[in-house]
Amino acid sequence: MAMKTSDFFVERLKAWGVTRIYGYPGDGINGVLGAIQRANKAGAGIEFIQVRHEEMAAFMAVGHAKFTGELGVCLSTGGPGATHLLTGLYDAKLDHAPVLAISGQAETTSRASSYQQELNLDRVFSDVANFVQEAAAPAQVRHLVDRGVRIAKAQNGVAVLILPKDLQDEPWQAPPHLHGFTHSGPGYQRPKVVPYHEDLLRAAEVLNAGKKVAILIGSGARGAAVEVVQAANLLGAGVAKALLGKDVLPDDAPFVTGAIGLLGTKPSSEMMKHCDTLLMVGSGFPWTEFLPEEGQAQAVQIDIDPAMLGLRYPCEVNLHGDAAETLRALLPLLKHKADRHWQEDIARQVQEWWQVMEERAMAPANPVNPQRVVWEMSPLLPENTIVTSDSGSCANWFARDYRVKQGQRATLSGGLACMGAAVPYAIAAKFAFPHQPVVALVGDGAMQMNNLAELITIQKYWQGWGDGRLIVCVFNNQDLNQVTWEQRVMEGNPRFEASQDIPNVHYAAFAEMLGLKGIYVDDPEKLSAAWLEALNSDRPVVLE
Repeated sequence: MAMKTSDFFVERLKAWGVTRIYGYPGDGINGVLGAIQRANKAGAGIEFIQVRHEEMAAFMAVGHAKFTGELGVCLSTGGPGATHLLTGLYDAKLDHAPVLAISGQAETTSRASSYQQELNLDRVFSDVANFVQEAAAPAQVRHLVDRGVRIAKAQNGVAVLILPKDLQDEPWQAPPHLHGFTHSGPGYQRPKVVPYHEDLLRAAEVLNAGKKVAILIGSGARGAAVEVVQAANLLGAGVAKALLGKDVLPDDAPFVTGAIGLLGTKPSSEMMKHCDTLLMVGSGFPWTEFLPEEGQAQAVQIDIDPAMLGLRYPCEVNLHGDAAETLRALLPLLKHKADRHWQEDIARQVQEWWQVMEERAMAPANPVNPQRVVWEMSPLLPENTIVTSDSGSCANWFARDYRVKQGQRATLSGGLACMGAAVPYAIAAKFAFPHQPVVALVGDGAMQMNNLAELITIQKYWQGWGDGRLIVCVFNNQDLNQVTWEQRVMEGNPRFEASQDIPNVHYAAFAEMLGLKGIYVDDPEKLSAAWLEALNSDRPVVLE
């Protein structure tokens, strides 16, 4: 059988290293699905994971990208399937995760005719995507794949490829060696990006002059943990973590002050209030009111994305470079500070803060204190656990009560702060690392919004993982709790029952109905035993 354009498309994705696609079928993308099926039959295919909703496919692609550092890929039909992808793709855009979205489209012969499910998808995706293009001819597909994937990987952003239904089934025609055609190839190697030595000297001068140095790290510092620790030790600094950088350094390091911002810690807040020098590494932390007052501190920022430099705090030196490589070049220029009083005081505050956190977690509540749920979880998690959190009040407990260990990974929807990301993130983590335990912390609002349905996806696939340890911990308070607090604190309004009350759903029982394990806890003294039971289960668990 002659190769179809869709066959070449799948073959090209494979050449780029794509091994898994999250998606949902539809007639507008059936040509590509047929090509995946044919490739799989020939032993050279790509794993297709069927989700319950296209938004969840996009979130899974983001989770894959975040936890593996590789390109995440999602797929949908055209029309409503494509628009469903948007929220997850914005999550990728705002958290700088490389994601490729593949969308179907109405036939080329029906374009501009107000045809069924015909949308101008290039315009729909134009804001979210670093690269978006609708294919018009088979010979164009080759360079669209090559350019789209390369841009997504190089810019840590979103690429969208739109394939009309009829084009997918056309015979594949390689671009001829003629005018009007281009001949592209796959492959991308990330470069070493380091600032000029003169700029490093200027940065070192600022940091060496400081007496009270604060360091703020984000997810961009993930590959630079060793260098951040070395810098903190040389400068006698404390290290605060933006929420997306929570897993960059473990929380047992005495100079790590933990999270910063609305969900942050008192030591982080005090450090920012009193520092005279600030070093920011790979962070786009948005809330500037939690940074030093303007003019209080001399600042240096390191970021691979020049668009983020000097955006949150005016810096004496902006260093465009990879975090690890730039710090390695900077470290020999830094002087060891003999006076350690600043760092020692930070360590004392951190120790006191953890005592406060334990007191708050163990405070009685009716029936279970949600802080205690996460506090009891932390010491029990194996060192290779992956933890995801949803947005809402559960993100508070993730930020403050989860003491991340060396070797653990953790994330949530950061820039978009979208409800509904925790379970699809966890599913993607489990597919990428099937033998590692995964925990998703989820509020009941997000469960009812869309995550309940993805328990069905877990039920569909978990037996192929070889290790069933995926725990969905649901905080059932029958309230959209974070927004309730915001109504009170930010608006000065009483709780609005019409908008805040949500139904009481029996989440653990729903899990049991699916053939998963359900554990229900309404006695705080049983929390530790419940976590141990979940972590030793032979199948995925909903811990309510």
